[in-house]
Amino acid sequence: MSAEKNDKYNLLLKQVQGLLNPSDPVLTNICNFIAAINETFPIISWIGFYFIKDNILYLGPFQGKTACTKIKMGKGVCGTAAIELKTQVVENVQKFPGHIACDAESNSEIVIPLLNEGKVYGVLDLDSKEFSAFDNIDREWLEKICSELTNKIDLSKVI
Repeated sequence: MSAEKNDKYNLLLKQVQGLLNPSDPVLTNICNFIAAINETFPIISWIGFYFIKDNILYLGPFQGKTACTKIKMGKGVCGTAAIELKTQVVENVQKFPGHIACDAESNSEIVIPLLNEGKVYGVLDLDSKEFSAFDNIDREWLEKICSELTNKIDLSKVI
């Protein structure tokens, strides 16, 4: 399974590299970015961005059910990833202290901070209805893929 997952991520990375175009609007880039990831992994029940403005994470483009519109820095999985500048892999969200349940069917989550030159612009949040849906392979690849985004696209122009 891990070889198959690595192969999917390798193809996804190449696709994302081809999709991202700094001369296109930021919104265009980030919408296609999440669509590419969502199409690659059916285990994802929700995927989207939260971007920082005035020390609050605001909902950005996403695919899935309606979601929380604001998250305080340091709160929930997204706020923790943003404040700690560290990817959060959560096997069971019900056991995460302060978890914010936007979708009661979500059971596991991975949140990657969007970093460029040490500054955090927001997070990429992926949820699954399955427990333990995400692992270190996902963390490593999603960090690489998010790095492609933050290095090519100026996320300071989002909000």
